[in-house]
Amino acid sequence: MFQSFETTAEPQFGAERVARLRERMAALGIDGFLVPRADEYQGEYVPASAERLAWLTGFTGSAGVVLVMADQAIVFVDGRYTTQLKEQVDGNVFVGGDLVGEPPHKWLARHAGPRFRLGLDPWLHTKSEVAKLQQALAQKNGSVTFLLSNPLDEIWSDRPPEPMGLVAIQHVEQAGVLATDKLRCIAEALPAAGATAVVLTDPSSVAWAFNIRGADVPHTPHPLARAIVHAGGRVELFLDEKKTGIESRAYLGQICEQLPPAAFIDRLRDAASDGGAVMLDPDLAPYVLMGVVEEAGGKVVEAEDPVRIPRATKNPAELDGTVKAHLQDGAAMVEYLHWLDRQEPASVTEIDAVKALEAARIRVGERMQNPLKDISFDTISGAGENAAIIHYRVTSETNRTFRPGEMFLVDSGGQYVNGTTDITRTVATGFVPDEQKRFFTLVLKG
Repeated sequence: MFQSFETTAEPQFGAERVARLRERMAALGIDGFLVPRADEYQGEYVPASAERLAWLTGFTGSAGVVLVMADQAIVFVDGRYTTQLKEQVDGNVFVGGDLVGEPPHKWLARHAGPRFRLGLDPWLHTKSEVAKLQQALAQKNGSVTFLLSNPLDEIWSDRPPEPMGLVAIQHVEQAGVLATDKLRCIAEALPAAGATAVVLTDPSSVAWAFNIRGADVPHTPHPLARAIVHAGGRVELFLDEKKTGIESRAYLGQICEQLPPAAFIDRLRDAASDGGAVMLDPDLAPYVLMGVVEEAGGKVVEAEDPVRIPRATKNPAELDGTVKAHLQDGAAMVEYLHWLDRQEPASVTEIDAVKALEAARIRVGERMQNPLKDISFDTISGAGENAAIIHYRVTSETNRTFRPGEMFLVDSGGQYVNGTTDITRTVATGFVPDEQKRFFTLVLKG
C-alpha cells in the first residue's frame, strides 16, 4: 500500500513538548517562536524528518503554523482544517488561529507586546514572509531574531533521519526536452535579468530542469535538492550521492557537477564573491540565503524562479503523456466504481474503499504496462459525516462503515511516469434523502 492508515500525530505529548520548547526560548531571550509546516525547501508535503508542526502540536494538515509564546500557543490554519485541528490537538495547550483572516504577522501587529522579540529559523521562512513579520513588529518596537539553530530540533530527540530516496531519470520521451537544453535556456536568460547565477531552491524546479524524479517526500516525486546555474553555463547540483545509482550518476555527470548538500553554502558564497549577482526567488528561497550572498560581497537579484513558467507550460510530449495517464486512470476508476456498485453498504469500510481503488490502479497499470508509481496524495475516503471533513484522512481509529442512505466521497489520484491525476466522485449509498440531494446539487452548482 502507498497509504498508511495509522495515526501519526501524538497530541498527548503536546504539553510536555511545548514546555521544553519554552525553556529553550527563555534561554535564547525570545518572546515567541514560529514553527511552520514548511521545511527547508518550502514544501507543502515534507519528509518525516521535517514534520515539526505535527510533532509539536499533533496537527497533520498540509498548511499551518504555530506561534509559541510564554503564555499561549496558537495554531494558525485555514478553513479546510478547522475541524481537523479541533480533533487532533490538545485544546488545553493550543488555541486555533485564522491563517487567512489573521495570519501570524497580522496577529502580532494587533496583539504583540512592546519590544516583542520573535525567533525564527531562517531556513524555514522566505524573505517575503520575514518582511511581513518585521513590518508588523516594527509597530511595537519589536524585532525578528534569526536563530543559529532550531530550538525545536534541539529537543526532538528521536527525529527521523533525512530521506535518501533513489533518483530516477525522466527520459526525453516523457520530458519532451533534454535537460541540457533546459539548463542552457536558464543560463542564457540570466544576463538580461542582471544576474550571473541563479539558485534553484524548489525541488520541483530541480526535478524539471534536470529531468529527474525522486522519492524523498510522500506522494511527491521530486528529490530534495538544490542547484546553481551560472550564466556561463556551468551547473552545480547539490544532491546526496546516496540518492543516485550507477545509471543516474552517469547521466547527471554529463550535464552538471554533482556535489554533496553540505557543499551548497560554500559554493553559493563562491558564486556571490567578487560582486556576483545571484538570482533568488523571494517567495521560495529560504531567508538565510539572502544573507549568505550579501555577506560574501554579492548582490541579490530578486526575481521569480525562472523554471516556474516553463514548468507550467506543457510541451507536446507532456500533453500527450497526461492525456494517456488520465485515460488509464479513468479505466481504473471505472473498474473501481463497478466494484463499489456491487457491494452491500454495511460490508464496506472507508479503508476497504481505499484499498480497492489502489488495487484497481495497480491492475490497470500492469495491463497497460504503465505501472502506478505512487498515489497523488492520501486518498480522501469519507463515508457519511466524514465526507463533510475537508481533506479527511481515514485512519484505523476513524474508519467508518458505509451505511444505506448516506453519501460517500472519494478524492484520489495516481502518479505514473507520464502524468499525475486527481479525480473526485460522490456516490450515493442506496437511496439518500432529498435534502442531501439538494445540498449536493447546490454545492456542485457553486
